Amino acid sequence: MAIPRYTAIQQWAELSSVPAIDSSWAHHGLVATSAGELVGFHAGQLVKFDSDGKVLSVASTSLREGHGITLVEEDGQEYLWIADPGFVFACTPTEGDAGLAPMFGQGLEFQGGPAQVVQVTLDGERRRQLPNPPVSQAYPAGPMGAFAPCGTAVDEERFGGTGDIWVADGYGSSLVHRYSKEGDLLLTLSGAEGSARFNCPHAVFIDRRLDRDAELHVADRGNAQVQVYDLQGRYRRTYGSGFLNSPSGFARWGDLLVIPELYARVALVGPGDEFLGYLGEDETAQARAGWPNALTPEGRAQAPDARAGLFNSPHAVAVDGAGNLYVAEWLIGGRYTKLVVTD
Repeated sequence: MAIPRYTAIQQWAELSSVPAIDSSWAHHGLVATSAGELVGFHAGQLVKFDSDGKVLSVASTSLREGHGITLVEEDGQEYLWIADPGFVFACTPTEGDAGLAPMFGQGLEFQGGPAQVVQVTLDGERRRQLPNPPVSQAYPAGPMGAFAPCGTAVDEERFGGTGDIWVADGYGSSLVHRYSKEGDLLLTLSGAEGSARFNCPHAVFIDRRLDRDAELHVADRGNAQVQVYDLQGRYRRTYGSGFLNSPSGFARWGDLLVIPELYARVALVGPGDEFLGYLGEDETAQARAGWPNALTPEGRAQAPDARAGLFNSPHAVAVDGAGNLYVAEWLIGGRYTKLVVTD
């Protein structure tokens, strides 16, 4: 199966007009609307772009982070499900949090808040919120607490689905929860019913590429693999061991599945889970001091320089109606790359 031919546009989005962009550490999801607009999240704000990367609107929200963003359509209207893990990294004018300095450099601060999964309009107006799952002693809390959601997937009724909402609790207890469309908790998966106990399930995705029942793909990032379930929560298989190192999200690109990997590359997978190749792999990225950022001579964290044709820290991907691929990266100030399909 051929990988689409494309031209890469680095620094695609013009972010200078986004308030507080220089003091925010981008750690967000990304979606494309039916109108061809892209929606990301920076410094507590939903940010909407046109196809040329121009900022169309900035909407303040009550969220700490738009870590996972999922577009859904209900009754002909598009909405967003947002997974907010309740924390954000921010740049500060002072020395910041000393605990972050050994890994990421000086001048950064960890800020916490409530973890939540909410549905909002494309303009950021809150519509509903899922109840947080009960804390279970059977599953130890993660470093960010018992619940710190990373992403969602919805079994949309427009595709013949149930409306169920799946939530990946990657930064909390490393679980995946299934809710009914009304918001009732139906099921919790730990990964132990599959190939391994989940270790930071960073994203979930409902795959409808093939003429078979839709499947739930779980980016089991800490285990460097993807676990696959049916939509009743029954384990089917695992793939990616041996060619994935940090699966962080999903997008459908024609018949291909695009998987951003935080460790400096984007993986492409075929309909049979077969590995097809990497885009923009930078094998040296993690070895650089302060990665995913860069360090000043004084050891202060700052945005890294773009390396031509290479990714630094892909965190989320989206595909627009024309088949163009967009990659958002995890770093100070944020960075987007657009891959324009040429055939």
